[in-house]
Amino acid sequence: MHQEAEAIASAEARGPATHDLVIRRAHVFDGHRTLTGLHDIAIDGAEIAAVSAAPLAPLGGRQEVDAAGGWVMPGLIDTHVHFYDVRAVVDPDSMRAFEENELPGRLGLFLDHGVTTIKSVGDPTGGILATRAGIAAGTLRGPRLLATGCGITGRDGHPAATVFGDNPWARERFTGEVDSVQEIRDLVHHLADREVDAVKLLSEGACAHSGGPTYLWQNPVFPDGVELERLPLDILRAGVETGHERGLRVTVHTTQQAAAREAIEAGADGLEHGVTVEPLTDRSLIDLMLERGITYTPTLWIDDAHPDARRNLMEVSRAGVHIALGSDTFSGRGLFGANTLEEAELMVAAGMTPTQVLAAGTSGASRQCARPDLGTVAEGKRADLLVLNADPTTDIGNLRDLSMVILDGELAVDKR
Repeated sequence: MHQEAEAIASAEARGPATHDLVIRRAHVFDGHRTLTGLHDIAIDGAEIAAVSAAPLAPLGGRQEVDAAGGWVMPGLIDTHVHFYDVRAVVDPDSMRAFEENELPGRLGLFLDHGVTTIKSVGDPTGGILATRAGIAAGTLRGPRLLATGCGITGRDGHPAATVFGDNPWARERFTGEVDSVQEIRDLVHHLADREVDAVKLLSEGACAHSGGPTYLWQNPVFPDGVELERLPLDILRAGVETGHERGLRVTVHTTQQAAAREAIEAGADGLEHGVTVEPLTDRSLIDLMLERGITYTPTLWIDDAHPDARRNLMEVSRAGVHIALGSDTFSGRGLFGANTLEEAELMVAAGMTPTQVLAAGTSGASRQCARPDLGTVAEGKRADLLVLNADPTTDIGNLRDLSMVILDGELAVDKR
């Protein structure tokens, strides 16, 4: 995009101003495919008012941006984020310090990298819902925030006994441990009453199941392993059913084929991580994903160390399973927002095309979040848009060549 071009120009010389903002002469990836030719995109308020082939039907706007042949696409959606710092938050004082000193800047990083929606899947319920409210009220600058509240796991399950094993204060707030059908029903109802956007259950940890009576969670941080309890099937099923009763989508953390099948047969809407610790050899499991319309979130940013994670992603992607971008980003590694872009690049490295990955990070992610108003450049959709200087459908790395971010119809980032 030409730096010397006028960024936001008056439309008086172009005819009557009919829209709040018009982005002119842009190539468009609409969340599913690339539109032919150049287009003008008109925005009124927080919504896209029109997408018109340019220059055949020029649109007038009170403000105009000349994309000059650059690219417009929906804002990225990262469907798997852990926002609060699990290591730093250990008591009320450290929680308050994080929220006052760290939280605002970390929210802004997502927007700075073109991520306009994030889904938190295991943060302290009260804190993350207050953060969501602050963003919605405009007192915090950040992406649209969707939240599950705490992740629900079995008593002494992952991450309660692993990540939070030596942090009891955070364990009570980041996780919800249950050991009966009634407990999980009560907890899901409690979260629904607090108006969470979805429910996340954790069926297992992040290691291979030996098949024996002892289930060990193994991680370089815990070289000796941590003995865990799996979430029993009846409790898993009750959690999914209760979420659906309250109109919420329910996704389940899995890493093994057996756990993935359990989750799907229990009625889950999606798999967080999917199958990562072993080869996906069960074709009937893929067929079941297709039959049930499952969304598969590969989280390669965290799981790429597993040698089978990329191959399994390609198996389900080639079969036509719905894919959603989710990085599993957390404090302490990389940079919020940048991790989402790295996830997209890893998905391409695994064998998906840039267009497939762009769809996973926009329309596919909106499906996973049950937000059909997001993730598509089309009339009536939410005006969360990126303006890029180069074509992301030929090189996913061009997501980093960001010019502008528009959130809810307002200019949120301007890098020109």
